[in-house]
Amino acid sequence: MDEDQLFDRAAIIRDYTWACNDLHGLLHSATDDDLDRPSSGTRWTNEELLFHMVFGYVIVRTLLPLVRLVSRLPSCVGRTFSRLLNAGTIPFHLINFWGARVAARVFNQHRMGALMDWTATAILRQLHDEPQTRLAAGMPFPTRWDPFFEPVMSLGDVYRYPTQHYRFHRKQLTLPAARE
Repeated sequence: MDEDQLFDRAAIIRDYTWACNDLHGLLHSATDDDLDRPSSGTRWTNEELLFHMVFGYVIVRTLLPLVRLVSRLPSCVGRTFSRLLNAGTIPFHLINFWGARVAARVFNQHRMGALMDWTATAILRQLHDEPQTRLAAGMPFPTRWDPFFEPVMSLGDVYRYPTQHYRFHRKQLTLPAARE
């Protein structure tokens, strides 16, 4: 992907707006039975998977300051940090799985939309204030944690990440509205 496309703020805003609207549509049209149904290709229910999709945006609020910091440090620090995180892949996946199961009980269909809206708004406010030159700053990422994590990710990549994650998992939902 070329840099102009990678750092296209308007495209990122459109993607976040689409994801927020899509989530609200899915939640609005889903019945309790739909949400309790298993998703496809995961061990989560549809509601748990929806929370995991929203959590992709929540985690970006932590990743952005981390990338800003690590990108200013010597490159060996970022590489070492990434290797340590990759070494912890098994515990990460367990926490990721069980965390979504438990958190979906609190941030259920009635609270999930508000969490998504609040989080997306906060991230987009940061994107608005981010100097274009800083969007290229990056750090090594633990590629074993997520299929969308690249060996090195820039701030621009991190802003784009949650919608890639959302679109990927949306295909695993077994909600009637997700199939349309």
